[in-house]
Amino acid sequence: MYPGTWAEEKPDALAVVMTGSGETRTWKQLDDRSNQLAQLWWAAGLRPRDHVALFTDNRAEFFDVAWAALRSSLYLTPVNRYLTAEEAAYIVNDCGATSIVVSDTLGEVAADLVARIPACPIRLVAGGPMDGYDRLEDAIAAQPAERLDRELQGDFMLYSSGTTGRPKGIKRPMVDEPMDAPDPFSMLLSLVWGFDGDTRYLSPAPLYHSAPCGFTLGTQRVGGTAVVMEKFDPEAALRAIEEHRITHSQWVPTMFTRMLKHPEDLRTKYDLSSHRVAIHAAAPCPVEVKRQMIDWWGPIIHEYYGGTELNGLTLVNSEDWLAHPGTVGRPVIGTIHICDDEGEEVPVGDPGLIYFEQEAMPFEYHHDPDKTKKAQHPHHPSWSKLGDVGYVDADGFLYLTDRKDFMIISGGVNIYPQEIEDALIVHPKVADVAVFGVPDEDLGEQVKAVVQLQAGTEPSPELEQELLAFAREHLAHYKCPRSVDFVDELPRLPTGKLYKRLLRDAYWGTKDSRIV
Repeated sequence: MYPGTWAEEKPDALAVVMTGSGETRTWKQLDDRSNQLAQLWWAAGLRPRDHVALFTDNRAEFFDVAWAALRSSLYLTPVNRYLTAEEAAYIVNDCGATSIVVSDTLGEVAADLVARIPACPIRLVAGGPMDGYDRLEDAIAAQPAERLDRELQGDFMLYSSGTTGRPKGIKRPMVDEPMDAPDPFSMLLSLVWGFDGDTRYLSPAPLYHSAPCGFTLGTQRVGGTAVVMEKFDPEAALRAIEEHRITHSQWVPTMFTRMLKHPEDLRTKYDLSSHRVAIHAAAPCPVEVKRQMIDWWGPIIHEYYGGTELNGLTLVNSEDWLAHPGTVGRPVIGTIHICDDEGEEVPVGDPGLIYFEQEAMPFEYHHDPDKTKKAQHPHHPSWSKLGDVGYVDADGFLYLTDRKDFMIISGGVNIYPQEIEDALIVHPKVADVAVFGVPDEDLGEQVKAVVQLQAGTEPSPELEQELLAFAREHLAHYKCPRSVDFVDELPRLPTGKLYKRLLRDAYWGTKDSRIV
């Protein structure tokens, strides 16, 4: 199903609600506006498998643009709204977009982008006006709100976050399916988590990211309402659950941490009784944080592990997680293989690189066959990896250990930062933490912790020693940080992704290092 279906069945029901501005889209409005933009692109010469880009904050126009592309058999690339003009231009040019829609709230960055994307002549601005762009409202007003003669499903070409280098375009083969053909992802939402036409799904994260984008559009495919926060705020999120009678939601672990560290009277003042399913992903969740969330919200918390590449997927509910604390679940898409650096499978319980096996490689990295090849197993081309390290227990549950790129090798011993971060984050004075290796002439690397403190807490040598002692209470001494540095804010995206490379670069400088 898609907006055209629901516009016929329930034209005045809400497809989109923005929690901050209160702006909405009925199904008829969403259908009409996406039809008009699809008509504009067709009149401008765009054809199936062409590319368009979307560079905007969370706003209702996101869905107009997304559905216009998806009903036009186009590839759509949402661009991280926090990028600089130079960084955004790299993605727009790399994906080959001939049209882009930006938000007027991006101001100078969007204005500076114009000269950097000469091969993208169809430039539109939501809001506006802005030099170098036509107003989206004016442009679509001249177009008929009618379906294209032939509506085939488009797809997204999303880019990786670039936490370890240049972002990579993740391209899946497009299928010639009509818009009302069954959609595997929305079927998964319905079968696993009960999404349906009565669903009110809260999205507190940026829509340019794969999970919020996919889940909001998946909600709409089954006829539910996407309730979108312009920006995450712990109390505003709880208020939104009460005010909009949210049934389903999705989070990242940093959001859990920030909600848990609010005073108990604030956390318990809102009515969350409508809330039936809370999903989390995007980053590993510390065991104690998740246990506290289940104690608070009940056994409604579900987790999945997978990448934008969709090369595999694991799921776990609260009951199975409590029986296997720390797991990210068992596979529902793909078969898991845990392998060493040479590609040989390791025994059950031993950590290694995580590969998913499917019948064929389900993706490629756009314009980068070398990176595509590196994602494949050296002996089995249908096995692919995302770069994560983990292990599988005797019951088939997968556990993530860390990113391969973030592993610390100190004195020849492998140390995984995630375990250390999970221990430190529960300290009441810690708001966020990153752990990584820094140069050590004797050991090669030593463990460094960089900490963002809770509001109102001041850094001091005494606090550093308190945190080091806290780590030694919970971890083997060889894993413990040798020192702690304090920063005002860690470079973490609203999606939960941490730009750890930016922190490490300051310590490695120009030294010859394996860390990039």
